[in-house]
Amino acid sequence: MTALVAATATLPGCFVARAGGRVVGSLFSSPREVVKNKQPVTPDARLAVVWVGHSTALIQIDDKVILTDPVFTSTVGQLSKRLVEPGLDPKDLPPVDVALVSHMHFDHLSLGSLEMIESKVKTLLLPRGGTAYLTGGFAFPAYELETWQAWEKDGLRVTAVPVDHVGWRYGVDEAWMTHSFTGYVIEYHGLKVYFGGDSAYDQRMFVETGQRFPKLDLALLPIAPIAPRGYMRRLHLDPAQAVQAFVDLDAARMVPIHYGTFVTSTDDPGDPLRELANAQKKLDLGTRVIAPMEIGERRVFVKVGEGPELPAAPSFPPPAPAEPAPAAPAPAPTPTIPDDDSFE
Repeated sequence: MTALVAATATLPGCFVARAGGRVVGSLFSSPREVVKNKQPVTPDARLAVVWVGHSTALIQIDDKVILTDPVFTSTVGQLSKRLVEPGLDPKDLPPVDVALVSHMHFDHLSLGSLEMIESKVKTLLLPRGGTAYLTGGFAFPAYELETWQAWEKDGLRVTAVPVDHVGWRYGVDEAWMTHSFTGYVIEYHGLKVYFGGDSAYDQRMFVETGQRFPKLDLALLPIAPIAPRGYMRRLHLDPAQAVQAFVDLDAARMVPIHYGTFVTSTDDPGDPLRELANAQKKLDLGTRVIAPMEIGERRVFVKVGEGPELPAAPSFPPPAPAEPAPAAPAPAPTPTIPDDDSFE
């Protein structure tokens, strides 16, 4: 047990020594079964989310599909076992226009999960330095984004936005992996979604992001791990801070993530949602909505016919450009008939 607790202390960010007992318990239990979503994308939605678990969410914006921090493996870091099954089987994953990785920790960058879904992913985006960890090579292209840098394709735009976390993976790389963490804002057809990855509370960062991307339609924000707070506050939002970040971003809706899937702290089961409910009562949210989801649940936030006006759809196939009318033929010359009968 001592060795295991020591091992948990060396794992990045999301594990602490005091959670060692719960980690041991999870190794000898099966993950709780959930109703897996078999149809994550449907034509009835302009903006919808399936919460797969932890920081993994499938976001549908009209005809585009975005996947955040894809983790489908049964364990992360070869030590922490899933408490709950993924809410989506990789075989049911539709083609993914872009997958986003927020930072290098094992519960966010899962190489085994990327192998499972390699054939489904069209593009992968990571923070600065992230591609160095893509060992073995993948079929999809991968790009690193600096803060405020954007990637765009076919009208889908993803911008890296600042968060306050750490980006190293193995401990020994802490000295040089000092900027390998990010959040993202996804834009398409006038709809805007914020994905926070992992972050401590920094009001300046959240306010600036909200100012650069006004009227966010949805924010996916982590609400755990919570305890021990003296350690976790340097790296992670607690539920009250997540609600404040939601207000700072000035987003219309919030989906809480990053809880209840793995052992990440000394929190008791249910603590994150209980504290979230208490925090929600203390702030005037106005018309803003906080929408906790079940793992595997699909929630439609903007229906077809709602939200910003869609760009005009092109006709298929596009009409051929009109050709100029041909010039009228010149009149044939009147033949000259010689006035004698000689035809030389």
